[in-house]
Amino acid sequence: MKDIVKVGPVYYDVTEKPFIEIDGERNYAGSCDRDATEIAILADLSNERKEATFYHELMHAMLFEAGYSLAEHDEELIDRVSKVLHQVIDDNYK
Repeated sequence: MKDIVKVGPVYYDVTEKPFIEIDGERNYAGSCDRDATEIAILADLSNERKEATFYHELMHAMLFEAGYSLAEHDEELIDRVSKVLHQVIDDNYK
């Protein structure tokens, strides 16, 4: 994984953290913070899970930069599309 990814006009830092807390809850594999322009991945995941989580959070960043609010993010759609995006990038660009 890269340390920085450009999404639209914005650069997002990609970091690993020992825990990820969202709205007071800690059991998350990753997060995308639009305001801080950061994608965070849980450090103790396997490399495969880190990659899958990165693509999931990247989809959130893409939707943010396309103008969608968090309320408009459909988790099921993000899960499905991020898996296909992950496969396409792995099979064609690595």
